[in-house]
Amino acid sequence: MMDFLKTLTDPQSIIQYGGLWLLLFVIYAETGLFFGFFLPGDNLILIAGIIAATHPEWLYNLPFPIVALLMIMAAILGNTTGYWFGQKLGNNIFKKEDTFFFKKKHIIQTRLFYDKYGAMTLIVGRFIPIVRTFAPILAGVINVPKTRFFLYNVIGAVLWIGSLGTVAYYLGIYYAEWIEKNIGYVFITLIVITAIPVIVTGVRSKLKDSKEVEDHHPTK
Repeated sequence: MMDFLKTLTDPQSIIQYGGLWLLLFVIYAETGLFFGFFLPGDNLILIAGIIAATHPEWLYNLPFPIVALLMIMAAILGNTTGYWFGQKLGNNIFKKEDTFFFKKKHIIQTRLFYDKYGAMTLIVGRFIPIVRTFAPILAGVINVPKTRFFLYNVIGAVLWIGSLGTVAYYLGIYYAEWIEKNIGYVFITLIVITAIPVIVTGVRSKLKDSKEVEDHHPTK
């Protein structure tokens, strides 16, 4: 089980050993299931694009547009599942106790995005780890109209997969030899780049918490 969980958090292993179906499952799980927040969605899409260009046999030699379309469908289905969960749970989600797979702070963090962006969180949140997992769930909780949810769900999935995947694919096409020689550095760089939104969100959250504390307890 531990080996399987390690595989799920390693984008290259997901594609190399799990193939297309595990790739699609991880994208689905990260975009709508509670435990999906720790899965490497951004890195996975980027690496899938590179793999489609450099090792297409790992993805059944499917053309990249087909791989991208399947990933988009997995992301849409994941969000739809999360929305359904949110509707079933309702406001009880705010009373749910923390577990290994569920942290109330993630719901609160996502709610702050809804306060700022409204239903557009379903698009913006696609590019932000944790938020993209809980955004569709919270959309179900607060009853975002289904037509609006579906529209933003599709737009967000297309922009997320389309932008990251396409950039990575063409990098793989034009710089295949260099990428093959420096694949370790490429993966490290991708991890750092995709971690930036998490770091920025965390810093902003800390600063906001500090400001609220100061407002409630001003220094004399």
